[in-house]
Amino acid sequence: MPKTCSEPPAYAKRNFLLRKAKRETGEVKANCVSPQLKRLSLNGPTMATRWSVLCDVAGSIDQAALQQALATAVDRVDQQMSPWKPDSDLMRLNRAAPGEWVSLPPEIMAVLARALEVARLSDGAFDPTVGTLVNAWGFGPERDDPDVAAIRVAAQAGQSSAHQRLDLDRHAGRARKHTPLQIDLCGIAKGYGVDQMTAVLQSHGVAHALVALDGELRALGTQADGQPWAVAVESPEPGRRAARGVLELADVAVATSGDYRRWLQVGQARVSHTMDGRRAAPVNNGVASVTVLAPDCMSADAWATALLVAGPSDGLALAQRMGLEALFLLRRDGRWLELGLGRFATADAAG
Repeated sequence: MPKTCSEPPAYAKRNFLLRKAKRETGEVKANCVSPQLKRLSLNGPTMATRWSVLCDVAGSIDQAALQQALATAVDRVDQQMSPWKPDSDLMRLNRAAPGEWVSLPPEIMAVLARALEVARLSDGAFDPTVGTLVNAWGFGPERDDPDVAAIRVAAQAGQSSAHQRLDLDRHAGRARKHTPLQIDLCGIAKGYGVDQMTAVLQSHGVAHALVALDGELRALGTQADGQPWAVAVESPEPGRRAARGVLELADVAVATSGDYRRWLQVGQARVSHTMDGRRAAPVNNGVASVTVLAPDCMSADAWATALLVAGPSDGLALAQRMGLEALFLLRRDGRWLELGLGRFATADAAG
């Protein structure tokens, strides 16, 4: 997050630029707030992490009401889509018998629809029906370690596409499964939560804000002084939090998916929490992280996951085909290789 009232950086003329982070500090700096506005820093707990909002607002705004509205919006997403809450709408759907229609709120219906769309466009690289695999490998609520028998059962469950396994009736607000599957929305729900908080800010008349939930962020306009919002791109190193570069954002969302935050050590192998439903196994393709820019954070979140799963070659081809702006960080012989598309194309190959 940018600091307020500090020395401004040398911004490029374009709205987006990936720059190398300063090795000695990794800090991101920002200009002072306009004297007509005040800067608020709001945050709260959700989804086993924290949401945060940095915004430039008029002095008359009701800060307590805004804080409560933001918390309510993101908590609603958690209550509907969490696989860790037995009473969530997602878990009601997961417990339903195949063929049984389940009535669902409009928010989770919108997320399911977008998840199925990205699943189709990515040829299954993004797959919201991998919940059984997630649980079998020890990343879900059912167990903390991989279970060989459960993995075998999950792998034998079939390789049909998400569209063949899940039906949505958007008009009636309901969904049904065709097979006994577990849906997992962890690759898209946080991005949707960011979009919901952005909508709350807009409804309160806020025009300058940076919204964040874990690795998903969205810039609403610029800072009040016209400068873009500056955020760090994390170096994909397990057990270490360090900035690799800086993104400058204005009216855009960004999401990063990687294999370095959540993982398990199984023998000599480090197993990623992201599942490749096509292989019925965790991702293991040399891609350390993928960062994607998109107009909304739900799309950025889903596409970052899809490109991570697709891998360096197929992922780049997919991103090009879909016209995505993406940055891949690859592991190559003890070095990092950066491959960028769109406005990330100026990123240098790095060691």
